[in-house]
Amino acid sequence: MRSDTAEAVEADPLFNQSLEKGLAVLRAFDATHRTMTLADIAVAAGMNKASAQRTVHTLQVLGYIGKHPQTRRFRLLPKVMELGFSYVIANSTLRAAHPYLSQLAHTSGETACLTEPIGLDMMYVSQSGTSAFIPMLTPIGMRVPMYCTSSGRAYLSRLPDESVRQMIEQSNRVARTPHTRVEVDDVMATIDECRRVGFAMNVEELFLGDMGVGAPIVDSRGTPLGAVHLAPPSSHWTAESARQKLGPLVAACARAISESLPH
Repeated sequence: MRSDTAEAVEADPLFNQSLEKGLAVLRAFDATHRTMTLADIAVAAGMNKASAQRTVHTLQVLGYIGKHPQTRRFRLLPKVMELGFSYVIANSTLRAAHPYLSQLAHTSGETACLTEPIGLDMMYVSQSGTSAFIPMLTPIGMRVPMYCTSSGRAYLSRLPDESVRQMIEQSNRVARTPHTRVEVDDVMATIDECRRVGFAMNVEELFLGDMGVGAPIVDSRGTPLGAVHLAPPSSHWTAESARQKLGPLVAACARAISESLPH
């Protein structure tokens, strides 16, 4: 069965399929596909080998893809970073958030993160670290699902119930750990709690040993733009201590960022 998106693309005379293919090749590289052959790229990007060859060659000429000197397999080159940097440098929320994230990390002793929505996920766009211990690796650009994360629930808490329920129902609600809430009503309950107390939590629902405490960032009209969150390890914090001590800090940080945004 063809998707609605595929049908919409075919009906759009302005849609550039060559550009779509180029982006598909760049997105095909990830933590499990750091280097690939041309055949690997074709499979990962969902195109035939001839299309993949033309697209890869173009990206090579432009400097976004190159071959590893030893293995001769294709890999991303540093120039790819320019694409993300352009977004970061132009993002007024990131500029406004930086000092508050630093203060939150210093006060809490935990790494403070800023995430923004992308589809049914939240993407890490900024972090302020601490030297107290080595946190779980959550690099900039990493995506996590909204339904089982504090940042996602915080973001959803500022949307209308109808939209929230629809997004949760559309999510691929798999049990990431034995503690993951996957029933729609259970997730809705966590969002309702966020509305009451000003921050959302998850307790080992995404990763074992890792909790989350998040609060929404909104514009002057109350529209959610993203979320601030901490990821306190369960080895250092209990759920109740994180709720009592970190929850108010995260909520205050999100509120300060929201109030500092340009109107």
